[in-house]
Amino acid sequence: MMHTSTHTLSWHPDADVTPNPREVEAMAEVLEGRHGIHASDVAEFFSTHHSLSGDAGRCWAWAGVAEAIKKRGLLRQQKS
Repeated sequence: MMHTSTHTLSWHPDADVTPNPREVEAMAEVLEGRHGIHASDVAEFFSTHHSLSGDAGRCWAWAGVAEAIKKRGLLRQQKS
């Protein structure tokens, strides 16, 4: 007999989207891998988009990702 779950995960626009530090770093890595030197600009775009649509939580989350990308870039420059 096969057991199926009736519980499904779903996204809700009012859900808390505050990322933890590991999630911020992971997104920074993904954006850097996909967009190179433009990664912080991409994150800032999403931050602005969410700001204009009234979603402060996601705006703040993406701003944190943009800041992490910039810090990672500065650290790389200092090591060179």
